Amino acid sequence: MPKAKGVQKLHAGRAASRQQVPHSPLLTPHAPLLTPYAPRPTPHAPRLTPHVPLPTPHGFTLIELLVVITIIGILIALLLPAVQAAREAARRTQCSNNLKQMALALHNYHAAVGSFPPGGITEGPCCGTKSRVNWAIAILPYVEQQALFDRYDMKAYNEDPQNQFVREALLNVHWCPSERQPVLSVPESGPGGTWGANLNYRRGSYRAVTGRTDANGWWDTDQNAAQPKNWRGVLHSVGTNNLTTERVDDIRDGTSNTLMVGEMTTATHTNRATYWAYTYACYAASGLVPQGRTLLVDYDKCVAVGGTGGDNPCKRGWGSFHPGGLQFALCDGSVRFVSSTVDINVLNDAASIAGGEATQMP
Repeated sequence: MPKAKGVQKLHAGRAASRQQVPHSPLLTPHAPLLTPYAPRPTPHAPRLTPHVPLPTPHGFTLIELLVVITIIGILIALLLPAVQAAREAARRTQCSNNLKQMALALHNYHAAVGSFPPGGITEGPCCGTKSRVNWAIAILPYVEQQALFDRYDMKAYNEDPQNQFVREALLNVHWCPSERQPVLSVPESGPGGTWGANLNYRRGSYRAVTGRTDANGWWDTDQNAAQPKNWRGVLHSVGTNNLTTERVDDIRDGTSNTLMVGEMTTATHTNRATYWAYTYACYAASGLVPQGRTLLVDYDKCVAVGGTGGDNPCKRGWGSFHPGGLQFALCDGSVRFVSSTVDINVLNDAASIAGGEATQMP
């Protein structure tokens, strides 16, 4: 029986142990084992990770894109005129400087020679007589173009081969930047034009003022015998009708009220525009006519309007591509902007040097 007693003692000890140890759910056979670490996944089970939503990419909607494009378009539309106006202001300033430089050159020529240069020299009747030097060529040494002046043969005619280099020269001082860059082309008329020698000349932007007329005569040719002599301008043609070059003392109407050089271009019929080195008739020097059509800056429209003198006043028109008007250099060396709506009679009066007109330049 001793063996049975031992077994009873063993069971009694186990029971006592259970009574001494407090009950804990951690030691129950069905309680999970708590640990600070997640259980390692089995080879047959995927790793479980918490679900984190991915950020959704956000782009422009079509309406938003159209709104942005519209705003940009409005800003450009507002800014572009300002940019263009600033550029035109710079071009107009450069053009004014060109006129100022030429006016000073004419006065320097006067100081050196004792008189202003002729608008042109044509020793014979219009319209087949060859010509010689003109005002723009004569002042070359005074606009820092002595080397070019030396290339002009004073003993030859303007249309002769010896003077081709000067006829085709491009000079910035004779180009208003509001115009297209001057090209070589053949003038429409004269001994060097399309019905003459068919010569290339370089275009320009400025013409000398030869005087005022009533559209029945012209101070750039010999066709001025019927015009009052006191209507002549400061840079008229010489070589016929006993006309000679003018001096400052001859400008009785006042240097601040007398035109000297002005802008001339045309949007149409461009071989009637200005050619700075072509002495013949009105291509480098022309007069004022009391007809508003001569300020249209469009030769074809001027002809279509019609008036006394036919197309001849249109050949001697004035104008520029500056908005609203054109610029003139006066005999006192100043430069003025003249509106295209100016009273044409006032402008016409300012073309003479001794007309005795009481009007003043606007």
